[in-house]
Amino acid sequence: MSSESSPPDVDLSTRLLQLCKAGAEPLRLQVLRVLRRDAYSVQELCQILDVRQSGMSHHLKILAAAGLVVRRREGNSLFYRRNCQAGSEPLRELHAAMLAAADQLSLDGGQQQRLDEVVVERAERSRAFFTEHAGEFGEQQEQMVAYGVYGQSCAELLRASQPDGGQLAIEVGPGEGAFLAELAARYPRVIALDNSEAMLAKARQAATEQGLGNIEFVLGDSRSAALPANQADCVVANMVLHHLPSPSDIFADVQRLLRPGGLFCVAELCPHDQNWARQACGDLWLGIAPDDLTEWASACGMEEGPSVYLAQLNGFRVQIRQFINAG
Repeated sequence: MSSESSPPDVDLSTRLLQLCKAGAEPLRLQVLRVLRRDAYSVQELCQILDVRQSGMSHHLKILAAAGLVVRRREGNSLFYRRNCQAGSEPLRELHAAMLAAADQLSLDGGQQQRLDEVVVERAERSRAFFTEHAGEFGEQQEQMVAYGVYGQSCAELLRASQPDGGQLAIEVGPGEGAFLAELAARYPRVIALDNSEAMLAKARQAATEQGLGNIEFVLGDSRSAALPANQADCVVANMVLHHLPSPSDIFADVQRLLRPGGLFCVAELCPHDQNWARQACGDLWLGIAPDDLTEWASACGMEEGPSVYLAQLNGFRVQIRQFINAG
């Protein structure tokens, strides 16, 4: 006797039960709240929510089975982030509603303090690396993707999108200042922003040697009060996001700086498995997924613009992206 195939709604029923089960536990909802904007490792989630690792791993397994979170290996650690794309149409609205509801939850004072501490710890690791290695950073960067590989493509894409230039350009993390000459020639006012005094000094020296007199140097991050709001024609971040403790946050900061129609220009590594880059170049993230950039931009009201993907070199592939401030 031949067996009958399962009714088509059995899989849907299973997925629905998994989704409902995942949302039926306060701690799992708190995990989704913490993951609202960033990815965190199991150890970081344990620290933030004050939970043992065995318990956290159990809850993450349930959330992953429901499709609410996805994981990615970064070196020796697994990082979890929210999955904003439901796999099946019948559950899409419920999936989105559950994430939206988690966004409305509040972290208590201790949880918020520990989350802030995790972000600060990440930022301090990055800042300490650049303070210690500013002198040889260019040489170390050459091991990965040299400026000559992506710099010209960044400049060409920006010229095509803003052929007449503009009034103000901001470069976040200018490194040794290679791209500042491109900006200084086309924008009367340029701001070079870096949270490392040692790296800012390198960029200032390069600008002086090239006679670039229209550049202001600001020590700080993208939330600095010294940056003018709603005035920038373009904000540039070349090979910066994988050094940031919270790369998604920069999109909200940049959107605040851009005028309507202004551009956020990003050159960034695609995800890779070259774990040595953490020690050699101070990377916090092994590249950024293109879909993540699109999602973060969309969440801040920015629309996707032109993009270029360069051929892989030495195990690294570069994405050059533009996002337009629709506001």
